[in-house]
Amino acid sequence: MTSVPSRPARPSGRVNVCLGERSYSIHIGPGAADSLKLTDYVHGKRLLIVTNETVGPLYLDAIGRWFPGVEVDSVVLPDGERYKNLEGLDIIFSHLLKGGHDRKTTLVALGGGVIGDMTGFAAASYQRGVPFIQIPTSLLAQVDSSVGGKTGVNHTLGKNMIGAFYQPRVVIVDTDTLDTLPEREFRAGLAEIIKYGLIADLRFFDWLEAHLDDILQRDEEALTYAIQRSCQIKAEIVAADETEQGRRAILNFGHTFGHAIETFLHYRQWVHGEAISAGMLMALRLSVTGGTISPAEVNRIKSVFERCGLPTQPPAHMEADDFKRLMLRDKKALDGQMRLVTLQSLGNARVDTQFGETHLNAVLSEACGDSPSLNVAP
Repeated sequence: MTSVPSRPARPSGRVNVCLGERSYSIHIGPGAADSLKLTDYVHGKRLLIVTNETVGPLYLDAIGRWFPGVEVDSVVLPDGERYKNLEGLDIIFSHLLKGGHDRKTTLVALGGGVIGDMTGFAAASYQRGVPFIQIPTSLLAQVDSSVGGKTGVNHTLGKNMIGAFYQPRVVIVDTDTLDTLPEREFRAGLAEIIKYGLIADLRFFDWLEAHLDDILQRDEEALTYAIQRSCQIKAEIVAADETEQGRRAILNFGHTFGHAIETFLHYRQWVHGEAISAGMLMALRLSVTGGTISPAEVNRIKSVFERCGLPTQPPAHMEADDFKRLMLRDKKALDGQMRLVTLQSLGNARVDTQFGETHLNAVLSEACGDSPSLNVAP
């Protein structure tokens, strides 16, 4: 194991996403908006805050006061991944049209990943594009979906199959909002944080492993650093490959397996981070079959997920054929060929099209309880 770095000093709280004219900043920490003049990011004199029935009662009024001198409108959507679809999107469009919002309107996404994805897609589409601001309130959204410009909705046949790349004008990660985040959602967000260490920064994974108890206790300094480092890693990858033509695909580590789980469950029962946790363990086992990492390394990582209370196996009633059917529909498949992300080593991911059907079948059979373990503790 590499040496574990000591906890750094309190982070600066700002990460830049460098995309030329579409560049923007991510402001991170308690009261992250306090030093900002948010009206500078509003294109005209009106904005529409999109939130849901869980987050709205907690923060809608307060967020509206962040924009003095601007006419603030709002729409409140049902809460849940199963509402991230074209019907939910139409609620936003109908509200914009009935309210007479024009192309100078700015949209504000106030909520978790579902709200951020839907609001971003609505902004990309309404009158062929209006500005939007991300204010993520879940840990998962703060480190993942609010950064990088992926927007969209689900279809009954596949997750995130309808959408667009569309960057926000600014991202406000106010960590105070995590005080009201349910424990299950908080732990699910940790799956994406762990992912960043596995795919791009072993020292960060070592740090997470050493400071996981502090993070689980929501220690402000440890949590703020974990969020900032996650955003830095994603920002660097997005800046190099905005529309996922190459390297950005490594951010999908475990996601092809995880999205199959979510689709199989009709976006119910498991939340996103739980499905991705199980999916990453399957991707790790596929890496073992390719000889790039060892069973001992998988067990080390598995123990970290277990400490977070996250699943390490797919749903008991899901079969290997279910995975195959749903994974082939994944948007990352090209010309009928799956592209999976595996690890060349801890902290170093690759997009893999040469994993071999035999190896994939062995991983699926083991995960679904149809074959002996691949030298990894169950």
